[in-house]
Amino acid sequence: MTENKPQVAGLLLAAGGGRRLGGRPKALLPHRGRPLVEHAVAVLRAGGCTRVHVVLGAQADAVRERAQLPGCVLVDNPQWEEGMGSSLRAGLDSLVGTGARAALVSLVDQPGIGREAVARVLAAYESPLSLAAAAYDGERGHPVLFGADHWAGMAATATGDRGARAYLKAHEGAITLVECGDVAQAFDIDTDADLVHLE
Repeated sequence: MTENKPQVAGLLLAAGGGRRLGGRPKALLPHRGRPLVEHAVAVLRAGGCTRVHVVLGAQADAVRERAQLPGCVLVDNPQWEEGMGSSLRAGLDSLVGTGARAALVSLVDQPGIGREAVARVLAAYESPLSLAAAAYDGERGHPVLFGADHWAGMAATATGDRGARAYLKAHEGAITLVECGDVAQAFDIDTDADLVHLE
């Protein structure tokens, strides 16, 4: 473990209500016998994130009740229905004052992304100015690492379901792309057809 790793917090966005999944919150979808949110947290930890913040929204109380998330900071996003942007803002707000110098942002509905991809993107951290993202055959995906110097700008542009997309587009030249296509698959669990990816 390098000395840099504790400075990077894992930020898991797990607030979605699963509208296209008949209103089943993604955090609670079963995967390997446990809620999907537990798997996503375990991946962040295995990849090297010692501090993990989890943004909850849809059925937050049920997630707290059913999922075992010891040691995580659970962040409520009452505006979760507005989309991923509101969850990103809530998560970044929760990291202010923690000493974290970067956030590694991950999505709960991407179980094909494992610890190897997390570790690779984490290794791209150099300073609070760092901006890095996993790439799959050259296409940018998750997880994404944002140095703390980017948080205010991201929060200002994170709206609707776009998350940090506008900010990343504006800073494309500064992003270090970390190829992860050989160790991870970047599919999302969005519809009933995608449930085949869960175990």
